[in-house]
Formats: sequence, C-alpha cells, structure tokens
Amino acid sequence: MDTRRRRFRPMSQINVVPYIDVMLVLLVIFMVTAPMMNPGMVDLPEVSKSSDPPAQPLEVSIKIGGQIVLIDRDAGGSARAVSDADLVREVKAAIAKKRDRPVVVGADKRVEYGRVMRVMDLLQSQGVARVGLLTRPGTN
Repeated sequence: MDTRRRRFRPMSQINVVPYIDVMLVLLVIFMVTAPMMNPGMVDLPEVSKSSDPPAQPLEVSIKIGGQIVLIDRDAGGSARAVSDADLVREVKAAIAKKRDRPVVVGADKRVEYGRVMRVMDLLQSQGVARVGLLTRPGTN
C-alpha cells in the first residue's frame, strides 16, 4: 500500500466545456430563428410641402479696408456699405421680417481676424442668434 499522503489541491482552472456547449446551442437557435423574424414596418405620417422657400442668409462682407457691406439676397442681392450701428439696425429689421433667417459673416482672407470677431460679437451681443462664417471651398 502506498504510504505517501496525497494532498488535496483545489482546481485552479474552471471547466468551460459546459459553457461552450450552451453557447453553441444558443448560437444555433439564433441562426435558425433570425431569418424567420419579420422586420417591423413603421407607417410614417405624411405632410405637405412648405410653400415658403427657405430664407437666404444675410451676408455681412468685410472688405480689406475694414468697410462692412450688407448683402440681402432676398431683396435682389442688393449690397450697401453700412456702419457698425447701421449694420445691427438693418440686420434686426431683416430678421424681424423672417424669424429664422441666418446671418453669415465673410471677409477677405487678408482682413484682420480680430475685426471679423468684433463684427460677430457685435451681432451676437445685440440678440442675433444665428451667426456663422461664410467660406468658399478650396481647390486642391
């Protein structure tokens, strides 16, 4: 008889074979049932087209000398030079006619960046909500 004592060693690894069997069964079930499922159809409501065309943005153009020109595409593309005070007054009047009208600021690339920011800040501080920058796509 063997006189050596055997020590009990706990298993340091988990037996994962039963888990793999369960996962394979679930995989087969999902593969069989997935093609049988009908995708849900959503019946969306219909609306008529809006009769109002989208408003053209007001363009504030800053020239090289710092001169501000306001261009209104809805009024036939009329362009007129304005001062800072007149700019705010005319932009507010144009926005009062059409509520969600955006304002875009464009400047010559040689204009000082601070001047562009001052015009944008002037418009935003006077309550013009939708102010953006006008850019032209580059050619590469």
